[in-house]
Amino acid sequence: MNHYHAPLREMRFVIHELVGSGPICALPAYADCDAGLIDAVLEEAARFAGEVLSPLNPVGDREGARWLAGADGKGEVRTAAGFADAYRQFAEGGWMALPCPPEFGGQGLPRLLAVAVSEMWKSANLSFSHVVTLTHGAIEALTIAGSDAMKASWLPKLVSGEWTGTMNITEPQAGSDLAAIACRAVPQPEGSYRLSGQKIFITYGDHDMAANIVHLVLARTPDAPPGVKGLSLFIVPKFILGADGQPGARNDVYCTSIEHKLGVHGSPTTTLVHGDHGGSTGYLIGELGRGLEIMFVMMNSARLSVGTEGLGVAQRAWQLASEYAKERVQGTDVTQKGGKPVAIVRHPDVRRMLMTQRAHTEAIRALAYSVAALQDIAHQSDDPDARAAAHRRVELLTPVLKGWSTESAVALTSLAIQVFGGMGFVEETGIAQYLRDARITPIYEGTTAIQAADLAGRKLARDGGETLAGLVAEMRADGAALAATGDARLAAIAARLSAGLDDLDAAARTLIDRMRAAPAAGLAVAEPFLRLAGTVIGGGLMAKAAKVAHDAIAAGSSDPFYREKLVAASFYASHLLPCSAGLRITVESDNSPLLALPDDAF
Repeated sequence: MNHYHAPLREMRFVIHELVGSGPICALPAYADCDAGLIDAVLEEAARFAGEVLSPLNPVGDREGARWLAGADGKGEVRTAAGFADAYRQFAEGGWMALPCPPEFGGQGLPRLLAVAVSEMWKSANLSFSHVVTLTHGAIEALTIAGSDAMKASWLPKLVSGEWTGTMNITEPQAGSDLAAIACRAVPQPEGSYRLSGQKIFITYGDHDMAANIVHLVLARTPDAPPGVKGLSLFIVPKFILGADGQPGARNDVYCTSIEHKLGVHGSPTTTLVHGDHGGSTGYLIGELGRGLEIMFVMMNSARLSVGTEGLGVAQRAWQLASEYAKERVQGTDVTQKGGKPVAIVRHPDVRRMLMTQRAHTEAIRALAYSVAALQDIAHQSDDPDARAAAHRRVELLTPVLKGWSTESAVALTSLAIQVFGGMGFVEETGIAQYLRDARITPIYEGTTAIQAADLAGRKLARDGGETLAGLVAEMRADGAALAATGDARLAAIAARLSAGLDDLDAAARTLIDRMRAAPAAGLAVAEPFLRLAGTVIGGGLMAKAAKVAHDAIAAGSSDPFYREKLVAASFYASHLLPCSAGLRITVESDNSPLLALPDDAF
């Protein structure tokens, strides 16, 4: 199996020509960034992903992470061969610091660039990338809610990658229902807290790649009210810092086991026990009772990152399927009588499957990068109205990206296996790993149902669909610009986009009405609506890409990339956008018989 090679031409197109790096680099915080710097970073990230991370991906899958009893019998984790050295190179190369605040040693580069780099890590080695995702989430939470002293103690080492971060939320009785969290934090005379309890499904909760692990733990104090309002957030380090600020005494938080999983074997998913030997020492972040509010900063960061995981895995699966289709000789060319045996890429249905993967993945990439650019505006623009508008749109699109991208990744990696045929079902070709790895992405950091409920209940119903309506209006304008070119192929794309936008608009009105009148009826169709939104928004971005490609060709470009982009956009419009009609029917359907069935009918 060939190692990963980043789709740099496509990435540059989306960054510079579709989303537009110029306005992002013009933001005051990014004054030192330009297109040349972005391209140089992409080149080096592509090299690191292809040469260092990609070769370790099958190693992590075969070996997995290992739990050992440890010298003191309290449990520790060893990552697969090569992971620790790769992480050392990663940290030394400054990759953790790329999007982080300069005041703590970060490079302060745009999120638009960071998401493209993140896509490479996730395509090359999804298991490895998890430690990056969690650490960045911890950095964001501490940057927003930590005291000045806390930031000074913890952020520089997290930003440099010398230490890593985790998110300790889930407990055996508290999965999606965070109100059931029972982990306790008892205040101590000197100002710290003593924590006790068990946390499960903690990604990289223990490992051998960094000198310290900074756990962000949701727990409740003895006098806290019940429910989520009683939750507070604490830093609980693996090693307590000494007077010199360096890791010192071992804290009382230990890994008692790791999960045996369907995929992402190289990423240790741990059970952590706090306080079995006297209580683990923790430090309050922000105010008591505001833990979930702070943790949502980390969770939203992780959700956008997981959306990029769907993109990365889908890209790599398409890449492998494409390579195999060009090498595997089977059958003859159906366009020629008595033709010679040909590679299966010549077969019409294989071409359909490959273009489905390619066009769908390109639409996801356009959405992921667009959300990242909106984050840059929301955080860095000096125009308060622009910041507010960008923030609203990021909030709207976060559940769409997370849910649509990850559900699509499962379908697209399955389609890649279909291209391989029987060889895709055996492990030696390597493609099966990507389906196994992809399957977790619609589950963690909020299942697709949770994303759909968030989209329907908070993002749509809250503002009556105003933010979505603004986006729909922009996409209609893009469609009109396509139709105005006079090009028949672009006019066909515009017509199909218009029909998809009609479906999205009508379905949104139906869903808003149901969420107000009968929330259960709305939630029954929230997930199909999320897929509808992703499909149509992706179609709008592909239509916009078609206009950019058309204009480049009209201006005299002979780059074949633009002609391929037109084909991909046209294919998306004719093969994927029409799904909106069926999804609209589903959203508008009467589900009262379903909701009225007794539980034992299921």
